[in-house]
Amino acid sequence: MEYSMTTQFLMELIGTLILVLFGDGVCACVTLNKSKGQKAGWVVITIAWGLAVCMGVLVAGPYTGAHLNPAVSIGLAVAGMFPWSSVPYYIVAQMIGGFLGGLLVWFFYKDHYDATDDEAAKLGTFCTAPAIRNYKMNFLSEVIATLVLVFIIISFSVDGNTGDAEHFKFGLAALGPIPVTLLIIALGMSLGGTTGCAMNPARDLSPRLAHAVCMKGDNDWAYSWIPVLGPIIGAIIAGFCGAALLLV
Repeated sequence: MEYSMTTQFLMELIGTLILVLFGDGVCACVTLNKSKGQKAGWVVITIAWGLAVCMGVLVAGPYTGAHLNPAVSIGLAVAGMFPWSSVPYYIVAQMIGGFLGGLLVWFFYKDHYDATDDEAAKLGTFCTAPAIRNYKMNFLSEVIATLVLVFIIISFSVDGNTGDAEHFKFGLAALGPIPVTLLIIALGMSLGGTTGCAMNPARDLSPRLAHAVCMKGDNDWAYSWIPVLGPIIGAIIAGFCGAALLLV
């Protein structure tokens, strides 16, 4: 069934909101003072981020394929799997959803933000930051991680993976949410040590803007371009590679 662009816009917005609410929510849970989950660790964060994507896919998947990520929308368009005319609508919806998700995390954990003095730690619950600040390598990390993400998503459409190519639906919901959940967990555990693997401008820039609105402190704008431009470049490369893969 083909849904109206208004419906697709709304569902991408809601799906991305849910993704950020759960994803940034676990970062707040593990990081902020007096949280029951404080210091639970990286494994908890990566698993919860995978589940965050899963929840967003379950909501938006039937309506849009659940991109939930401007890089994914661009990568699929480059691969010829998604119309370029729809890309701006999806990106705007995703960015708004990410911003609203960041606001909800701040509201939910407001008491714990107030109880935490470490401004960098609080910013880290909204957006990513490099473990070692080396902009060239940080940028390359985001390019490679997103290239892998989008290429594997495109690979879901290969006949042997879909099981029934006739009913293949582009986007993150290609095989249901479980494969993408495992993919996000694997990427976070394997490649997340350098930058946190944003791989998604709507997961990073939008909540960063929410932080700027809700809280005092440095928003690290000097780094903010990396988790935006890096994922877009990685997705474009993956789109070209995926297009070649689908022609094989």
